[in-house]
Amino acid sequence: MHFAFTPEQEQFRDAVRRFLRDRSPPAEVRRLMDDECGHDPGVWRQMCQELGLGALHVPEDRGGQGFSVTELGIAFEEMGRALLCAPYLSSVLATTAVAQACAPEEAEQIVSGIAAGEQLAALALTEANGRWDAGGVELVADGGRLNGSKTHVIDGHVADLLIVAARAPGSTGEEGLSLHVVAADAPGITRRCLTVLDPTRKLARIDFENVQARCVSSDAASALGRTLDIACVAVACELAGVAEALLESAVDYAKLRMQFGRAVGSFQAIKHKCADLLLEVELAKSAARYAAEAATEGDPDLPALASLAKAAASDAAMRAARDCIQIHGGIGFTWDNDTHLWFKRAKSAEVLFGTPAWHRERLMQCWEV
Repeated sequence: MHFAFTPEQEQFRDAVRRFLRDRSPPAEVRRLMDDECGHDPGVWRQMCQELGLGALHVPEDRGGQGFSVTELGIAFEEMGRALLCAPYLSSVLATTAVAQACAPEEAEQIVSGIAAGEQLAALALTEANGRWDAGGVELVADGGRLNGSKTHVIDGHVADLLIVAARAPGSTGEEGLSLHVVAADAPGITRRCLTVLDPTRKLARIDFENVQARCVSSDAASALGRTLDIACVAVACELAGVAEALLESAVDYAKLRMQFGRAVGSFQAIKHKCADLLLEVELAKSAARYAAEAATEGDPDLPALASLAKAAASDAAMRAARDCIQIHGGIGFTWDNDTHLWFKRAKSAEVLFGTPAWHRERLMQCWEV
């Protein structure tokens, strides 16, 4: 397995970083936090049409750009650094589920509009039980009609298209799972934006009452499992980017803040804190990149490696957030300081797709430890 990025991948990283530096400064992040939509439609179209990020990792014969999860991870690292407010994760979830579950022709019909930025799509998976795995699906599909509720649907309040996980009446576990596609404004659908800790990533509750939907897969357990693995890899890469941004902020401030006639970064306690944090951030980046490469190469250990990366990156980002606030001192607790924006993203992403404890348990089960 290769650990070094190719020159083309480094150029891709530079292009994404330059784009996000211009389009996602902290002032713009704060503006979009208070915006009901939660993103700038013009920037999203540019991301899809100019950078080709809409369905980056989806094969070309299924409507995507044909790159790998490695490039997807690079994009998410940079988006975590910039704290991008855009429907990117929701699009990745939707396109991954469709590409995994559908035949190439049908997948291309659905994915192509999402990849071009013409449609916003959201995957409706999680329900009131709070489980992110496919076995937690309780919404019922009977005769092509959906009844039930989904919660914590990323960007579900603005999606044009919903990809809905459902199950056959009377089925349990991973048996009887299906995937359905339905327009978000179809009769019987009610959407409500949730009040969340992290306003940079909007979540919604969606209720389905006798909603007619098109079934695109009647055996979706494997596709949903693969989607969860790639989602964990993507969020792990994002958290690695968040942690790196917080580390850089802490180090920069420690060099500037003067106390007792010296920069606080010259004190041993601050030096050790920054050094320890650097080690944890680098370990998280390594775990996330290893998992992304495993997804690219079709490694059968991907479920375990995805959980390892998600747990490690969650811990690193939360530690980076806490340490960054402490190194900033009193100003780190103020609303005007930007540190709390990354702290909220770190905390919300920590529990997204499962807590670190859940993923460590999953890792042990995968490796039969």
